[in-house]
Amino acid sequence: MKTVRWTGIALLFFLAASSIIGSIPMLADPHGSPWSMQQSLLQHSPFPSYLVPGILLLLLNGLLALWALWLALDQAPRYGLWMALQGCVLLGWLIAECLMIRLVVWPHYLYGAIAIGLISIGVLLWRDEYQPGDLPAAPFGENI
Repeated sequence: MKTVRWTGIALLFFLAASSIIGSIPMLADPHGSPWSMQQSLLQHSPFPSYLVPGILLLLLNGLLALWALWLALDQAPRYGLWMALQGCVLLGWLIAECLMIRLVVWPHYLYGAIAIGLISIGVLLWRDEYQPGDLPAAPFGENI
């Protein structure tokens, strides 16, 4: 499980760093062309500029990934659950983005693989954290 944990940590680090770096131009110049993305990409979205997507990118995939990374490095209880949650957030982000911009490009596949990796690794780590005898007893002494 050590290799699995460190793989998850590497994925979280990459996601956090690339999301924070990617959000900076969107926040600095939301009406310009950050990362050579044309304003016309937003025509089917509810956003008039890249400001709100930049804020959401920073919070949901940057800072949340940093939080999950910190928990994983600290081996805090349920850090695998946070890792899986971050993978779900990233997958939801990708689906929403592709639907809004009506375009799928190679980074979507890369980050999709990262999302699936985080979900899988997180579930494995979370499941490994609890052994059969660790779960609380059923109420009223009933065994399920």
